[in-house]
Amino acid sequence: MKQLSAILLSAAFSTVVATGALAQDPVKIGMMQGFTGPTESLVKPMALGGEMAIKEVSDSGVFLGGREVVSVRGDSTCIDAGAATAAAERLVTSEGVHGINGATCSGATTAVLNNVVRANGIVMISPSATSPALSTIEDGGYFFRTAPSDARQGQIIADILERRGIGSAALTYTNNDYGKGLADAIQAAFEATGGEITAVAAHEDGKADYSAEIGTLASAGGEVLIVAGYLDQGGKGMIQAALDTGAFSKFVLPDGMVGEALTNHFGEALDGSIGTNPGTDSPGASMLAELAEGKDFKGDDPYVPEAYDASALILLAMQAADSTDSAVYKDKMFDVANAPGEKIYPGELAKGLKILAEGGEIDYVGGTALELIEPGESAGSFRETEVKGGKFETVMYH
Repeated sequence: MKQLSAILLSAAFSTVVATGALAQDPVKIGMMQGFTGPTESLVKPMALGGEMAIKEVSDSGVFLGGREVVSVRGDSTCIDAGAATAAAERLVTSEGVHGINGATCSGATTAVLNNVVRANGIVMISPSATSPALSTIEDGGYFFRTAPSDARQGQIIADILERRGIGSAALTYTNNDYGKGLADAIQAAFEATGGEITAVAAHEDGKADYSAEIGTLASAGGEVLIVAGYLDQGGKGMIQAALDTGAFSKFVLPDGMVGEALTNHFGEALDGSIGTNPGTDSPGASMLAELAEGKDFKGDDPYVPEAYDASALILLAMQAADSTDSAVYKDKMFDVANAPGEKIYPGELAKGLKILAEGGEIDYVGGTALELIEPGESAGSFRETEVKGGKFETVMYH
């Protein structure tokens, strides 16, 4: 009996130790971005921005009684739905992540939503998937965006063209969910202002020659060419073909085309071209830029503020719910993102966590002046840029 008692006592002690160890396991956030593919140059700073927020929360010592938080990366590739689904399944089933920051692109995001997020009941917040179709997709309440829909970007671009006196434009788009949705939004909004879209042509990524597509667009004319594509792939190829043939010399570059990799390649040949991407001149944007000083990225790089805010929002919602269970903390997203409550900016996540731990309320403003609207996406502000001297320069905010 003594031996049996000892064995039972030892087993019970082992269970307590194991349970205690389990309780202190790190909270894992999946960083599922297109680390390879047509937005690779955009993703490196985005991921680092999202991971900066994760480290800030982990280092605070306040999160869920002092739990550590770590990032686990997965490559969504941006354009390969199968690879994105496989990456998400690994993060959820093998790595056991408690939430996902991603995916980068709309097609990959849609695939992961349909195949992994709903099936497993895991919260996912995309900092950069902007397809209007994602506003109405069935998500079970698990999907959010810190980026605004391209329905708004289309209107912003139409307003910019009208203000600049541009009355006609040719339009090309990458042949996927993102490109088609954005192109439709731009065309509808521009034509509603009285503008003329002279021709629309899809392009495939990964081709060596885009002269045929450019020939079709050039024959229809247009004061500018709108390129709703990716700066590391077909969008870049379309610009190259246009410049080589002299078909177009000025371009309108939506968010997927805005990045230093593009201007570093083309330089002053892009001067006069117009760019748009989510952005704000709010205090939080400046604070995030300062927070990133001395690091391997800029706090105001495209989609870095959205990526920082996505990670922060997941973790603040967990704190508000006192739970890492997606089914529980998803219902706290709107509570921590919107008023009422004390405003929380980049670098102040420990302050927000402490307020929530004490039962208080916060209004997370973050780096994007975040305001969530139904069905769980950012209302959004946009930055208008112009290429001058081979560099994107901010013109104004919308």
